Amino acid sequence: MATKAIVGEKVGMTQVWDDENRIVPVTVLRVSPCRVVQVKTPDTDGYSAIQVTQGVKDAGKLTMPEAGHFDKAGVEPGTRLVELRLDDVSEFTVGQEISAEILEQGELVDVTAVSRGKGFAGAMKRHGFGGAPASHGAHRVHRKPGSVGQCATPSRVFKGKKLPGRMGNDKVTTLNLEVVKSDPEAQVLLIKGSVPGARGATVIVRNAVKGA
Repeated sequence: MATKAIVGEKVGMTQVWDDENRIVPVTVLRVSPCRVVQVKTPDTDGYSAIQVTQGVKDAGKLTMPEAGHFDKAGVEPGTRLVELRLDDVSEFTVGQEISAEILEQGELVDVTAVSRGKGFAGAMKRHGFGGAPASHGAHRVHRKPGSVGQCATPSRVFKGKKLPGRMGNDKVTTLNLEVVKSDPEAQVLLIKGSVPGARGATVIVRNAVKGA
């Protein structure tokens, strides 16, 4: 499991140049400092994690449970609460601030976000099917999924069968992406390549658990 993590907001993609003057495509993440609201341990909660918040929210717009949660921690209310599952939380305390400096240049990370929703899609687009033959008797079935099950036994379609349906809008994790630049002062994190989610999506960045 990860040992350090932070929450960011996806800004978009751009490109930078490395030391050998080669273009590197990067995703820009806005990483404002996170304040620890709660530290969860296996003894008290059954697992280890930290709950963090970002930004500032008017206390008058909080529900009573939310206001009580922030008051108990003595932390200024933020715009959202995000839980980060970590292997060891002994180094974190309530009220502690976590910034982009927790990640270093060249470090490998895993990025988690909700992917862009693409609406209803057919089997070819949704699952990468090759499609039926374009000739040799194929009659208007070129993009259909083909056979979906048996006849009399079991007289039904098995659960999980790859069929047309809603595509995207799923929780997705991309593994082993490289941190190109970490700038705590500018509150910016540059990740090599693309990461899941649309612009403005909440993104969780953790150090890679599998490595490369």
